[in-house]
Amino acid sequence: MGFPANGSSEKPSKCLIYGRTGWIGGLLGKLCESKGIDYVYGLGRLENRISLESDIASVDPTHVFNAAGVTGRPNVDWCESHKAETIRTNVVGTLTLADVCREKGLILINYATGCIFEYDEAHPIGSGIGFKEEDAPNFTGSFYSKTKAMVEELLKNYDNVCTLRVRMPISSDLTNPRNFITKIARYDKVVNIPNSMTILDELLPISIEMGKRNLTGIWNFTNPGVVSHNEILEMYRDYIDPSFTWKNFNLEEQSKVIIAPRSNNELDANKLKTEFPELLSIKESLIKYVFEPNKKIAGA
Repeated sequence: MGFPANGSSEKPSKCLIYGRTGWIGGLLGKLCESKGIDYVYGLGRLENRISLESDIASVDPTHVFNAAGVTGRPNVDWCESHKAETIRTNVVGTLTLADVCREKGLILINYATGCIFEYDEAHPIGSGIGFKEEDAPNFTGSFYSKTKAMVEELLKNYDNVCTLRVRMPISSDLTNPRNFITKIARYDKVVNIPNSMTILDELLPISIEMGKRNLTGIWNFTNPGVVSHNEILEMYRDYIDPSFTWKNFNLEEQSKVIIAPRSNNELDANKLKTEFPELLSIKESLIKYVFEPNKKIAGA
């Protein structure tokens, strides 16, 4: 298994990607294109084993990337009233794909979530003590997070799976409604809590490299450190829109306008940073990959 070295007689690398219509899945395809990596989007539905086997037989991939899953539209509150559908994709589907990949001797890079933890006595807000890869999930406030914690626990038994815990994903495309910055910039009010987050422009290329290195197991897939909602919106104001203003409210007030509680946490990114020493801290990455490039466009 693995991406062959240049000049190798092994078959050239080929990625099979699930989640074509999703945000991360779409970005992955563009990334493979820009890097000259052969890729194909899977046609099968995750919960349909025969369709997955058919995809693998026709594509003959070296690696499989799963960015498919139900997050709910417009947000995770959808999952609270669509529980069977959420389980079908997030649990049954992901497990089926992992199982088929194992049978075929393929590594599965699975984009999961870090929204399965919440600050607690052992990991207080602002302490710098983050949840590690081996920590058991402690957040069950939303059904979405429950399904993600269930499947993560079961996937530990598959030695061919690389689980990437993504959190509050951000990209340089500030027009995308799934972008965490775009979301909070449009809210009437925001909470102000420091969180671990994932800058996709920096981390998605790393996930392809993780495939090349045949890495498996659980990884906190976030930039090191935390950033608060207000700090992001201050950067947004300073770099993008000097007239931008926002209002805060507390968790109690927020709970009145959402159905399911939201996860707030810090994930320990040391394992990823050790493997990829060039990884930037969350604030550095925000400036380099998101705000500086958009500032040039805004000023053009």
